[in-house]
Amino acid sequence: MTHRNYDLLGEDGRRAVETGLATAEWYHSDVPRAVMKDLMKRSDAPAIRDTVIFYGAMILFAGLGIWLWPSWWSAPFWLAYGVLYGSGSDSRWHECGHGTAFKTGWMNDLVFEIASFMIMRNSSTWRWSHARHHTDTYIVGRDPEIAVMRPTQMFKILLAFVGVLDVWAYFKGTIYNAVYGPTEAEKTFIPASGWAKVTYVARISLAIYAATILLAVWMGSILPLMVIGLPRIYGSWHMVLTGLFQHGGLADNVLDHRLNSRTVYINPISRFIYWNMNYHIEHHMFPMVPYHALPRLHEVIKADLPAPTPSMWAAYKEIWPAWIRQMRDEDYFIKRALPATARPYREDLHTAALGAAE
Repeated sequence: MTHRNYDLLGEDGRRAVETGLATAEWYHSDVPRAVMKDLMKRSDAPAIRDTVIFYGAMILFAGLGIWLWPSWWSAPFWLAYGVLYGSGSDSRWHECGHGTAFKTGWMNDLVFEIASFMIMRNSSTWRWSHARHHTDTYIVGRDPEIAVMRPTQMFKILLAFVGVLDVWAYFKGTIYNAVYGPTEAEKTFIPASGWAKVTYVARISLAIYAATILLAVWMGSILPLMVIGLPRIYGSWHMVLTGLFQHGGLADNVLDHRLNSRTVYINPISRFIYWNMNYHIEHHMFPMVPYHALPRLHEVIKADLPAPTPSMWAAYKEIWPAWIRQMRDEDYFIKRALPATARPYREDLHTAALGAAE
């Protein structure tokens, strides 16, 4: 299917509905019922511990940055603060949006709203957007969260590491939402009952940013923006680094997460920032398993999955050549081999897509 149309109102989306790719039944590895019940147990303790560490570190780094401002001695603390603000908030938004990080509902909702603001995402829009992402993962014309479209645009990938395009798109979209409500594309996955909240969240967010900018002007300093706003630009690199290997270079329009998602082993600090989302096949197969149980889930089903990529370096050694090839061949993708212990890919579900793999 060369010349993909990623527009949610476009022909590829309609074709996905007609052919049964949309809202289809996905492949799942077998997990004993009792084991899955245990894995899905929710608990406040791990998320409270990690959240206290996360926001405590942010307060500490910001406090030291403010104390040492405007000296260059403040730079390391702003850089550390920025990574937590502009990258760690992505995984907090994500997990609390699933409602699995905490057992207590209001705790999920509170962290979800704060993290959504930090990562510059309308909390109402993205709750529905992410539901669609899980329903139609990397189905062209249906998934609103496809990070790298084909043919690959390398310049956009590089710009993503400094958040420029994301921030521009956020403010452009937020102003539109504040005035008119959801866009026509957003209305394809947000029910009418949620449209008013999209507008409300957009207006509140713009008010906070306006107040921050006015404070910066009054102080004659960018210091307020170093606390709110700018870290989304200079601290987003880790979010992009870990986010791109989730699906980068893999198949689209398939119904097996082993084909379109990737599990990568990463270091403990990155795992804390990323909240175990490096176990990405596992998360997509069983999205209601809390982040702290994903390593255990991995051990349970890894015999049915492609071998995990051993490092971020190894992931990008595989991904970059695929992206370069996809610049001229939209149908190319990486098909990862399964171990002998795994059930085979369901070739009958997506023969056309698999036919282009190598």
